[in-house]
Amino acid sequence: MSTNHIPVINISNLHLGETLRALDSACREWGAFQIVNHGIDMNIFEAVFTAMHQFFAQPMERKRSISRSLENPWGFYDQELTKNTRDWKEIFDYGPANGSSQQPQWPPELTQFKPAVLAFYRAGENLAFRLLQAIASNLGVSAQQLNPYFRPHHTSFVRLNYYPEHPKIPKVDSLGSSPCHYLGVNQHTDAGVLTILLQDNQAGLEVLRNNQWHQVEPRSEALVINLGDIVQVWSNDRYCAPVHRVITHEGVKRFTAPFFFNPAYSTEYGPLPTMIDDRHPPRYHKINWGEFRQKRALGDYADVGEEIQISHYRQP
Repeated sequence: MSTNHIPVINISNLHLGETLRALDSACREWGAFQIVNHGIDMNIFEAVFTAMHQFFAQPMERKRSISRSLENPWGFYDQELTKNTRDWKEIFDYGPANGSSQQPQWPPELTQFKPAVLAFYRAGENLAFRLLQAIASNLGVSAQQLNPYFRPHHTSFVRLNYYPEHPKIPKVDSLGSSPCHYLGVNQHTDAGVLTILLQDNQAGLEVLRNNQWHQVEPRSEALVINLGDIVQVWSNDRYCAPVHRVITHEGVKRFTAPFFFNPAYSTEYGPLPTMIDDRHPPRYHKINWGEFRQKRALGDYADVGEEIQISHYRQP
């Protein structure tokens, strides 16, 4: 594993040319980076960490009383698969209500849990739209041109991750294709637009670059950003959605909170016109987000065969 670090970008002046160039370079070379001076109150982070510790410390039967399902994706789950491999983690997912079936579930005993998660959701949402504006600018379009992808309602959600300690970790091979039962999350790319990750001081996230895993070192007050498949498609492969995984550590617990920034289910997306010319023809067919997300979600609950990827939509 490499000790090279992903870029760290100060986004206090996100509109400045210097910052936009640093962002463009990070998106091209890594697809992931850390941000500092992002403007989010540290009290929001402290509250969501407290909420995570209290929630996951509850007895299993109490957590499972608000379990999510294929019909309602919001709630607790401890049997998720990634690339048909069981993850070594427990999660809680929150997203807004969407019709009669998708309804948030809250632990009734923890009165501060809901306000902490909602505050983190709102902070992630605001930051994601700021980052979208900068990424759009670097791709030659305005944020206003991308805003319709998020109407009438975007489908973003917050996940709380708990990686329990374990007695002994088996050997993990260099590219993570081992049957290791203690991979917190198997290698994958995120399906949406981008992910904003709050992590505690325990390392575990690794990003694959040039066939080598790079550990993402926790930094005080920083957030980790990684691009999703949608940005890779928009950019016509100018930007990459990085393959990443989570490694757990013997005898150590780890807590993280990602905000997954996703468009409306009705969104149809493909390479942006600004990314297409005679030398760079469109590399992808149009993709419907609702259909893509549903197929990806099926693999969270059972081994349904090969997981859907944007590579299935590549032009011949």
